[in-house]
Amino acid sequence: MSVPQRAGAAKTKQAISQSHSSKEAAAAKLLKAAVKKQDEDDGTEVGDGADEWMQRKTLIKPPDQVDLTEAELKEEFTRILTTNNPHAPQNIVRYSFKERSYKRIGGIDQLAIHFMLAGNLLHKDSDEARQQRARQGLPDEKAAVESIVAETEEEKPDSPQVEIEEVTEVGGSEDRPESVEHQAKRRDQKLKNQFKFTERPSQTLNNPLRQKGCQTELPPRSNFSATANQWVIYDAYMEELQKQNKERQKASLKKEEEKSKKKTILVETESDNITRVRQVAKIVERMVVQNTFDEIAQDFKYFEDSSDEFREQEGTLLPLWKFQHDKVKGLAVTSLCWNQRYKDLFAVGLGSYDFTKQGYGMVLFYSLKNPTFPEYSYITLSGVMCLDIHAKLSHLVAVGFYNGCIAVYNLKEKSTQPMYRSTAKSGMHTDPVWQVKWQKDDLDSNHNLFSVSSDGRVVSWTLVKNELVFTEIIKLSMGDGLTQGLEELQFLNPACGTSFDFHKQIDYLFLVGTEEGKIFKCSKAYSSQFLETYDGHHMSVHAVRWNYFHPKVFLSCSADWTVKIWDHTVRTPMFTFDMNSAVGDVAWSPYSSTVFAAVTTDGKVHVFDLSINKYEALCQQPVVPKKAKLTHIDFNLVYPIIIVGDDRGCVTTLKLSPNLRKKPKEKKGQEPPKTPEMEVAKMEKLLSLQREPDNSSLG
Repeated sequence: MSVPQRAGAAKTKQAISQSHSSKEAAAAKLLKAAVKKQDEDDGTEVGDGADEWMQRKTLIKPPDQVDLTEAELKEEFTRILTTNNPHAPQNIVRYSFKERSYKRIGGIDQLAIHFMLAGNLLHKDSDEARQQRARQGLPDEKAAVESIVAETEEEKPDSPQVEIEEVTEVGGSEDRPESVEHQAKRRDQKLKNQFKFTERPSQTLNNPLRQKGCQTELPPRSNFSATANQWVIYDAYMEELQKQNKERQKASLKKEEEKSKKKTILVETESDNITRVRQVAKIVERMVVQNTFDEIAQDFKYFEDSSDEFREQEGTLLPLWKFQHDKVKGLAVTSLCWNQRYKDLFAVGLGSYDFTKQGYGMVLFYSLKNPTFPEYSYITLSGVMCLDIHAKLSHLVAVGFYNGCIAVYNLKEKSTQPMYRSTAKSGMHTDPVWQVKWQKDDLDSNHNLFSVSSDGRVVSWTLVKNELVFTEIIKLSMGDGLTQGLEELQFLNPACGTSFDFHKQIDYLFLVGTEEGKIFKCSKAYSSQFLETYDGHHMSVHAVRWNYFHPKVFLSCSADWTVKIWDHTVRTPMFTFDMNSAVGDVAWSPYSSTVFAAVTTDGKVHVFDLSINKYEALCQQPVVPKKAKLTHIDFNLVYPIIIVGDDRGCVTTLKLSPNLRKKPKEKKGQEPPKTPEMEVAKMEKLLSLQREPDNSSLG
């Protein structure tokens, strides 16, 4: 009996819920009817012409309309409507930075807005909605619903059992009256679209969700423990103060950098303006300098010492220009070299021979057209010991430094840094480099140069791409270099190379002077032994020079106050000259095989001509103050001048008098032979006379 009671209770609950929903629906209908009635009451009165307007309109058929049959009228035409905008452009392109070209855009916006109205929606329970209803005279929706519900409850019968039974019967029946009415309304409802169409519904699939996850390693951890004492805290505070001070310094440096940048920008703008007229300004500057030094220029061109006509075995040197830069104080002239292409241009290397005063160095290029300021200047971190200008490529300059580094500068580049530089990895020297020389290119047309250093190595450097590739030619030693075979060769003590020179006609033959006073004749083909050893000096050999014309003769000078002339086929010197002071440098003249010049530390220039006097110099002339020392000398290849450098960084130009630059005379009745042949014949005659027992050495 308990089960039926529970079922009846469930039916009553269901009936009550259905009755409540029916009450609410009836209340909503009554509310709509009331609102409609109020609208009709508020409406305007219809005039007399309303009947005509409300009459049924007849369809007027145009005369040219085609008459269709019943079958044609019933025929269905399928028309597919798409969402594409016919006015949207189809050829829009954009530039693709990835493919570096213009690409057509695939997705085009097809949205077309036909009507847009901006409006506001109010919630029906809000205060603004109530105020709007009160303004329009509409009844309150809640009050109307409550009144309608109260009226329907009054009309209901008092017996609840009958109502429950009716509701249960209605709920239990399969055909509900409301559903039947709803179906009838559906049948009678007309489609809004009067055309014949076919509905094709479609359903799109939702893309499945994918989860992506990644896992990272845990950060490393370390345990730290320490004790805090007074001094630890003090140190921490001091570190913090130092950091703050550094930050302040950085901030001040930044401000200074900004100011300097502004200044540099102004300077650059000014320099840009200057570069436009640089060439013109250079020409004007040279014209002004030429006017300033007009007397010296006239002496250089036209002056000849007429007193030479009355003295056959004497000559003089006429001082011309002096070249000195303001930034070379404390530096000595360590090397001189004329440019073989531009005859008025020469290079000066500046450094220090005192190992306790080593610092920066400089490479300067002067022109005879402007002695006041150098054409090019390079500041180096280490002192410059030697340099050499390439014979054919005059913009390439090889430089050797005190720290053992070799560098190659390119005058065509605006950068002040060298184009090539040797490092410890690329086999740079461990001691100062005393001389560098350019040689002919190798078989692969790579530029090639040689260097000699106090570490006893003669090294060949090849310019390959952006680096210097080294090849060790020979290792100097004090052992006997004439032993045969590699097994018998023993290197006792390394020899310190100070100078070297390559033969003018034989490419593989070269001489090396050492700090111990020996001179080695070497070959590029034999890296393990010397061809000859000459024991000619007791102190360091400062220079060795092959003669320009005679293939057997070379010249050497040393700190033992002597200058010696050698025949490389003989181990003893042919001429020996005592200069009464240490000799810094010596050089052959390019116009005569018997003329050479030397400079000494007492500030004198000595010029010899063996064809005139084999015993004494034709000219001994001091050209610098007493305390200054001359270090280097070099002849110009075209003009009758020489340049000498001292230990104060000054270069002096001297003009040779006619007696110091005599050329061999031509014999009457004979064709004039070539100049080199004449010079070789003259030197051969001197050597044959010197080989006689009466003339073993000259002092």
